[in-house]
Amino acid sequence: MEINGKNLIGNKESSEGNVVFSAIDPQQKQTLPVNFTEATQGELDLALEKAEAAFKTYKKVTPEQKANFLEAIASEIEGLGDALLNRCNSETALGIPRLTGERGRTCNQLRLFAKVVREGSWVGARIDTALPDRQPLPKPDIRMMHIPMGPVVVFGASNFPLAFSVAGGDTASALAAGCPVVVKAHPAHPGTSELVGKAIIKAAQKSEMPEGVFSLLQGKGHEIGRAMVMHPKVKAVGFTGSFKGGKALYDAAQQRPEPIPVYAEMGSTNPVFILPGAMQERAQQIGEGLAASVNLGVGQFCTNPGMVVKLKGAAAADTFEQSLRRAISATASSTMLTEGISNAYNAGAGIMSKIEGVDVLAKGAAGENPSFIFETDVPTALAKEDISKEVFGPSSVLINGRDKEEILQFAQNLEGHLTATVHATEADIELYSELFAILEEKVGRIIINGFPTGVEVCDSMMHGGPFPATTDSRTTSVGTLAIMRFARPISYQSYPQSLLPDALKDDNPLKIKRLVNGAWE
Repeated sequence: MEINGKNLIGNKESSEGNVVFSAIDPQQKQTLPVNFTEATQGELDLALEKAEAAFKTYKKVTPEQKANFLEAIASEIEGLGDALLNRCNSETALGIPRLTGERGRTCNQLRLFAKVVREGSWVGARIDTALPDRQPLPKPDIRMMHIPMGPVVVFGASNFPLAFSVAGGDTASALAAGCPVVVKAHPAHPGTSELVGKAIIKAAQKSEMPEGVFSLLQGKGHEIGRAMVMHPKVKAVGFTGSFKGGKALYDAAQQRPEPIPVYAEMGSTNPVFILPGAMQERAQQIGEGLAASVNLGVGQFCTNPGMVVKLKGAAAADTFEQSLRRAISATASSTMLTEGISNAYNAGAGIMSKIEGVDVLAKGAAGENPSFIFETDVPTALAKEDISKEVFGPSSVLINGRDKEEILQFAQNLEGHLTATVHATEADIELYSELFAILEEKVGRIIINGFPTGVEVCDSMMHGGPFPATTDSRTTSVGTLAIMRFARPISYQSYPQSLLPDALKDDNPLKIKRLVNGAWE
């Protein structure tokens, strides 16, 4: 499948604009073949017109047809073979092994949503039958379920060019809900995006889905992205990226004549707490594990452990720091996704190293993006907010508390994060029980005796958290609950059986789980 740098609008390719850009190989620092044409307002309008028209048909397709479509997308992506992996590696320098795994995750989550759609209970059908003889007033027949919202805009993420991009979790969950999708390709991997976009369109054609159920627009600047969010035909937005970018899109969406939800995942510093008993038992193991987590993917994970809180002077703390220092010092500098990300990382690390009261505990091997471990104490971290800001890359800061009260104080002052991790023994858990209650209010996922990097795609995963980690702490961007972001509840009162959706009919033709008169059936 060739890459030609055009926008994919329904089943057609288009390049009306005169603004072009190229992908850059971050490792070789060279421009890659093919110029990409930035989408125009006219092309955006056409993509959304097709999406709106497709919605009228797509929202009515059967669960089986929708599931087959999602599975077909996975098969078409796999059918791209090495061409996809090689182009993606050229655009991201993430390496073929990492990208092979990410492709597997992308296809697996598409198939997982196909399973959810085929089973069907996700619509949350509720039925309260009529009681015409009830006194003093009759009770009407009322039935409720979730239905798709309409066309959705998805922004591809820089750090996961497959799993959080064109066919990633946002697209998979929106399509599963019954919503057409228009994707804004990330300019760091436009060729990868085009290949995957063409695979989705091919799957749509083979599955006899309506034209416009998927479109892909290219663009390096911010203008086309903002225009997508502001377009009156768009009903929801999915975004993974920086706080600045996500908040700007959220603010724009709230300024529309018709405000819409923006489900933005905007990063996190993912605090790790090492309690005294765990430190004494597993100091070296925790130090080595932390170094591996900090350096995974050159630190370019939204779940990178950016803060580590421990008790100053705890038994074996020296062993932990020595282990961490050895592992970090032996870490070679690696290429980051883009020059912009690399520059921002090094600037952030430079700011951290100049803060009074912050020391450099360990630094990786010399190179363009060396790993860093900084160290400070709780009072300094609380007084200087830059210490708690995300530095997107392979760095973390150790924060020492004098006693339990300082550790709890630090936890209580946390902003919203995607995750929090606690290394603890049974005795630690009992002694620091208040910590877990605090963290429940601060994060979307709590990990015990592990590390936050690595997000399992499953029914029970919550990948979200309180602001500023996300714009809506009630939702997840990973796992099957993600489908609910792109659906809304609707009640049907006194409807005849012939008008009701299958999910709400008396004979339950879909054979799904439903709440009928207060009892699950």
